[in-house]
Amino acid sequence: MQVNRIRVRGRIDRNVPLAFSFDGRKYEGFRGDTLASALLANGRHLVARSFKYHRPRGILSAGPEEPCALVQLEAGAYTRPNTRATVVELYDGLAATSQNCWPGVAFDIGAINDLLSRFLVAGFYYKTFMWPPGWWQAVYEPILRKAAGLGRAPVETDPDSYEHVFAHCDILVIGAGPAGIAAAIAAGRTGARVMLADAQSEPGGMLLTDGGGIDNRPAMEWVWDSLSELALMKNVEVLPRTTVTGYYDHNFLTALEQVTTHLRPGSRPGLPGERLWKIRAREVIIATGAIERPPLFAGNDRPGIMLASAARTYIDRYGVLPGRRLVVFTNNSDAYRTALAAHDAGCAVEIVDLRRSPPGPDTAGADAAGIPVHQGCVIAGTTGRRGVSGCRIARFDAETGRAFTPHRSLSCDAIACSAGWNPAVHLWSQARGTLSWDRKLACFVPGSCQQRVRAAGACNGTFGLGDCLLEGGRAGSEAARDAGFGAGRRIAPAAANAGYGLEPAFLAPAPRSGAAGKCFVDIQNDVTVADIRLAADEGYRSVEHLKRYTTTGMGTDQGKTSNVNALAVMAGIRGITIPEMGTTTFRPPYVPVGFGAIAGPGRGRFFRLERRTPMHEWHEANGASFSHSGEWLRPWAYPGQCESPAEAVQREALAARTTAGLFDASTLGKIDLRGPDSVEFLNRIYTNSWSDLKPGHCRYGLMLNERGMVFDDGVTTRLGKERFHMTTTTGNAEATLAWLEEWLQTKWPDLRVYLTDMAEQWAVAVLCGPKARAVLCALTGMDVGREAFPFMTFRVGKVAGIPARVFRIGFSGELSYEINVPASYGLCLWKAIIERGRGFGLTPIGTEALHLLRAEKGFVLVGQDTDGTVTPLDLGMGRAVGTGKSEFIGRRSLSLPDVTRKGRLQLVGLKTADPEYVLPQGVHLAERRDARPPCRTIGHVTSSYMSPNLGRSIALALVKDGRERIGERAWALAVDGHVEPVEISRPGFLDAEGRRANG
Repeated sequence: MQVNRIRVRGRIDRNVPLAFSFDGRKYEGFRGDTLASALLANGRHLVARSFKYHRPRGILSAGPEEPCALVQLEAGAYTRPNTRATVVELYDGLAATSQNCWPGVAFDIGAINDLLSRFLVAGFYYKTFMWPPGWWQAVYEPILRKAAGLGRAPVETDPDSYEHVFAHCDILVIGAGPAGIAAAIAAGRTGARVMLADAQSEPGGMLLTDGGGIDNRPAMEWVWDSLSELALMKNVEVLPRTTVTGYYDHNFLTALEQVTTHLRPGSRPGLPGERLWKIRAREVIIATGAIERPPLFAGNDRPGIMLASAARTYIDRYGVLPGRRLVVFTNNSDAYRTALAAHDAGCAVEIVDLRRSPPGPDTAGADAAGIPVHQGCVIAGTTGRRGVSGCRIARFDAETGRAFTPHRSLSCDAIACSAGWNPAVHLWSQARGTLSWDRKLACFVPGSCQQRVRAAGACNGTFGLGDCLLEGGRAGSEAARDAGFGAGRRIAPAAANAGYGLEPAFLAPAPRSGAAGKCFVDIQNDVTVADIRLAADEGYRSVEHLKRYTTTGMGTDQGKTSNVNALAVMAGIRGITIPEMGTTTFRPPYVPVGFGAIAGPGRGRFFRLERRTPMHEWHEANGASFSHSGEWLRPWAYPGQCESPAEAVQREALAARTTAGLFDASTLGKIDLRGPDSVEFLNRIYTNSWSDLKPGHCRYGLMLNERGMVFDDGVTTRLGKERFHMTTTTGNAEATLAWLEEWLQTKWPDLRVYLTDMAEQWAVAVLCGPKARAVLCALTGMDVGREAFPFMTFRVGKVAGIPARVFRIGFSGELSYEINVPASYGLCLWKAIIERGRGFGLTPIGTEALHLLRAEKGFVLVGQDTDGTVTPLDLGMGRAVGTGKSEFIGRRSLSLPDVTRKGRLQLVGLKTADPEYVLPQGVHLAERRDARPPCRTIGHVTSSYMSPNLGRSIALALVKDGRERIGERAWALAVDGHVEPVEISRPGFLDAEGRRANG
């Protein structure tokens, strides 16, 4: 049944047949096949449809650069869309279907787009969907959404698991071809820690196809011996089926390893499907090889047309003929090896060589095999519908770049073509390395790079086997030396260099009489040479505009086989060179990476991390209801029996003002800040001055961003001459620390300041309320009286026998003590306070009660009462801005006209006409009772609560010119249509003099 299977060739295991299906039809392959090679073996060329025109598509390549053969793999929960058939390893029972077609790949209704192609040219969507305006949502958007994409995303829960692994090495070698293996051997022998990552299931690179000889023996014997030596080195790790997908700053790279996704789904329970490696390497060697470049000619997209190296790979590695009558179209000597391999395998072959005088060894080999060579000719068009059935060739004049009228037709069922090779410089470019144009090789090669990386082999423009081995070994030795291990003893394997003989050419021109068929540049996205000409005519000539206007290189293949050809076409139109045209940016990932691998173990209950305080066990045991703040799980309230959470909040807030409350503040951001320039740093970070803060004292501060808007707030305490303890809001703790580090490391590297995240090192219990001092006296021998321990100071001592830092601060506006103990003692401290506090009416309070208490005082909650557009002046906190300071972040922005203009939103308080009515948070305020949305409003509610201490509802709001409106009336427009009269007041509703906190 495998009509194109060669009897004796290939590295497949013919003793293990594998059954699979494609579009519901049963086929058979062998272990070692890819889905693409198995389909070709069964005579199946048509496997897909193109994105825009729905034209028939076959298999172009044999590797990850494949733009055409995209299939839907499996069904149900295990389905994977847009899978490249060329890299899918065949397993028993594999089921694949074609995609982007209906009702099937052989007959696709969407192919009508091909008939309308003269209207669906580059940029047609920019011109078509603009009129009439009302059609967008009603007509255009539904159609486009249905047509968008290629495959179908899974709708069921992914049954696979995924892992993330962090690794460090001295040398990372990317690619296990001849250069990569030679580099790994040379580096490994020095004792350096080496990781060798290769995307294929079997190392060897193109040696798996071309073979050849190394050290006077078959090349694969050298590969096996080298891998055996690497396996014995404890300092070397080899990662097959692992594609390095991204190269980032400081030699940080990501790699995707297929652990079980290449096997039958569900066959290896307990193992992850994929593993994402995050690697930090001292030195990196890129040996990723090169990608063959297809020539451009009319009708170049028909199934059966593939790269010459791919045809050779299917013949020699997989034992599959791409066809029975093969035409090889080339401008270089490498494709002659494909012709000879196909001829030896029993295929009828003819060669169309653009070069007028190919090198003698090429023609001699073809003559000896009896292969006709049409010198100085190009393919001027192809025939066939669902597969290529023939081609027309024409004479080519290299001096004028023109082709003449086709003079002959060739019958064929496959075309293998080659216009040269492009080094796979994607990772080099991601590393911010420069690219240089090699005129002789007609390709971009690596230039310079500031990261510690070097290229070797074909990805460096070195195509001869002997030169690749030499360059790889040298790269490994030099990398080991630069990593501190010495160069070691390097023995370069001996191998011959095959001739390349390239005559640079990209576009086979249409003959004067015209050629039937489009000439495709990007075969996945249906971008033609005509589209590029249209882009040039319409002014989209730069490389960035060309890419986006025509969508060249924007498919799942990222233009691996099309980008350079597109640059060549546009450069020719503009009359400039390719390097003058420039390149687009190669972005990670190198190949598509599934969201499952990116998320790793972070799914289900692990999707959102839950950090828990040391007292969480007690909270849970005592019926706390929880809420999230950042990553922290915090007690929202402690409802008792027959008590709702809202009732619990009222009870807790009342207790904190009448007896005592206990709050778990372990989630606060806590930063240890030390160094001789700490005071200067604080002066630049905060709006107020810190030079006069004495040790043992605390100060509240506001942080602004560069635009003068409130970024965060908190209390910072001076522990010593050069040491401070800074607290930040819970939800903004990580962002604040990262922000401070950014300023220190990038803007002020001269400041001698060191920051340490102490958030999880300290457990914090806040004791507040009129009886807080009495409770604390029962737990400590420290003098906590008003005179000995005044407001905004701190003391060091023991509480409940535990070493503690006690700060006389709090967010409730009550007499408060913030008790910090090492995290391991947090639960013990909490239980001790609860036990001693029972006689004083101590009540544990949650975050909602605390927020209610601070609203009664008019204290701002950053992130709730601010939204990134609020300045200290808007909050009425102008006194917190040090006008005498020379500089702080955001200072200059505070002097901009927009910051001081009338009409800005300012923080005020609100009292409802009905004291029982609690304003919904976020409702807008209007100046007139009869205002109805849509209308201009004067502000909105930021916080709203029922206050048991005031016996009425209260709210905070941002209102235009709010301070000038105090005493005025406004109307709150609720979503349900209710209109509530409100009185605008000052933000503080209780204890404006601050006597409670100072008590």
